[in-house]
Amino acid sequence: MELPDAEDALLVDGRRAWSADEVWDRANRVAHRVRELVAPGRRVAVFADNEGEAILAHLGGLRSGASVVAVNGHLGAPEVAYQLATGDVALLLAGPGTAERAREAAAEAGCDVRVWGDDGWDRWLDDAPAGPPADDRPIEPSLLFTSGTTGRPKATQLPPNVFPRSGSWAEFCAATERNRFVGLGRHLVVAPLHHTGPLNAVRALAVGTPTAILGRFDAGATLRAIEAWSVASTTLVPTHLSRLLAVPADERAAADVSSLQLVFLTGAACPTDVKRAIIDWWGPVVLEAYGATEVGVTCSITSEDWLAHPGSVGRCIPPYEAVVVDEAGRPVPPDTEGRLYFRDATGRGIVYEGDPERTAAAHLEPGVFTLGEIGRVAPDGWVYVTDRFSDMIVTGGVNVYPAEMEQVLVAHPQVADVAGIGLPHPDLGEQLVALVVPADPAAPPAVDDLQAWCEARLSRFKCPRQIRLVDDLARNALGKLDKRALREGQR
Repeated sequence: MELPDAEDALLVDGRRAWSADEVWDRANRVAHRVRELVAPGRRVAVFADNEGEAILAHLGGLRSGASVVAVNGHLGAPEVAYQLATGDVALLLAGPGTAERAREAAAEAGCDVRVWGDDGWDRWLDDAPAGPPADDRPIEPSLLFTSGTTGRPKATQLPPNVFPRSGSWAEFCAATERNRFVGLGRHLVVAPLHHTGPLNAVRALAVGTPTAILGRFDAGATLRAIEAWSVASTTLVPTHLSRLLAVPADERAAADVSSLQLVFLTGAACPTDVKRAIIDWWGPVVLEAYGATEVGVTCSITSEDWLAHPGSVGRCIPPYEAVVVDEAGRPVPPDTEGRLYFRDATGRGIVYEGDPERTAAAHLEPGVFTLGEIGRVAPDGWVYVTDRFSDMIVTGGVNVYPAEMEQVLVAHPQVADVAGIGLPHPDLGEQLVALVVPADPAAPPAVDDLQAWCEARLSRFKCPRQIRLVDDLARNALGKLDKRALREGQR
């Protein structure tokens, strides 16, 4: 597919390009309409596939001052409705690819909905003012949802180190000028916009950073876009790197990636051989970040530092300091493996909206939180993540908790017990594997039937990639699972 010319464009996707005037004309009109329908304190949500119009919807929501909820475009209508209700969303903006689910979800949640790509959308915006709205509202931080251990997603505002708090649009833009992508050149979005990293692009666009977006990640298309649009920066996850390295050698050699200045790597642990190969190919442009939606980046490491300290996720960046403790919560000596926590100098830590119990469970003490992993800190401050004591699985850069899948499978009449674990995958980093104990060992269920059972009840990314029948899950006297032992036994 031939890519549009982006030479004079502020925004471009695989179908068309928008000049700066066109970007702001559309974003300002959206902002005015959002202000009409979303009262202060309530939210607007965007539920769409990756496309230029989705970026414009996010930008318009941001410019209105309302808090924007970024909804995963792969979710089913009931899951979307839950997020709309939980996030107190008054208006849902959707694209053609999500229109049917959006209307169903909005009806269930009791909010308004508008879908771009039809005549109603154009009429809705044509009569709106084209100029910017009055700069008389604070810019509220975006709300994102992250999966919970019970399977229900939890809401969390982007933290201050990710989304600048401000009293006006002018103040917000001044703070956003410090965004790492600003001033480099065109930024390319290839990951879904409901993730923190890609959403950075919307804020960078707001202060004039030329931006490009591709609908779905495709390694060949990404290389062509980097060359055709002289891409200076992008955000990738390790799965993207693996797929780029799988491009035939002659195509990789012919690809011009010389415009790249910054590749922000996040989402999951990156295999050392993959990262080394990318640095060999692209040069020292990779900046790896370790953190989470709830807190932003806690550690980062440049290519040069990583080559000197392979396997490290970097040193802590303000306002965070790494703390490693044993199972009793006592500090351990440097270079000793233990539970990895971070002390937030602001005292904020992790905040889940409307869920004080989960907020408390993430903390060792006020302001000292964990992302659920095992690690160690070298005497010179380099942080290494070695395992996970929570159940979260990171597959293809997406966080998945197995609890919801476990609940679905254990409801199958031929299933007695289930455990979901993460096992290594050469492309995705990790894959979700279901260990299933049959109700009747003499008449076990067919694996294909169990897979179909899951797919009928869950979003695709929540379904296991493998289902393995086992005799027992070795629960302890309290009925608890040792998932670390289960993972080791299945490798």
